[in-house]
Amino acid sequence: VDLVESGGGLVQAGGSLRLSCVASGSIFSISTVGWYRQAPGKQRELVALITRGGTTNYADSVKGRFTISRDNTKNTVYLQMTSLKPEDTAVYYCKLDTILNYYWGQGTQVTVSS
Repeated sequence: VDLVESGGGLVQAGGSLRLSCVASGSIFSISTVGWYRQAPGKQRELVALITRGGTTNYADSVKGRFTISRDNTKNTVYLQMTSLKPEDTAVYYCKLDTILNYYWGQGTQVTVSS
């Protein structure tokens, strides 16, 4: 399974970005998919995830600002990010979880300037 993220970039504080992650293969619809991020010098952390049934979970730091969604017809998961803050600056990774295995994308950089 290959995961390809896109949509990162440089944005001013208060701005918005939408990240996309496209998965290859045929297991996307039965998988939990999540977005994680890693800032310099920090551990990778969960941002949001969505189960195959559509249940979502968010880190407290992004609740009310970020929205995760998925389109199983396109094997794609999205992360809509609004009211961005400088502390949201990180490399954002997509992760796909199955019962037997998990897969990571290569990451996309998000930089929020103050």
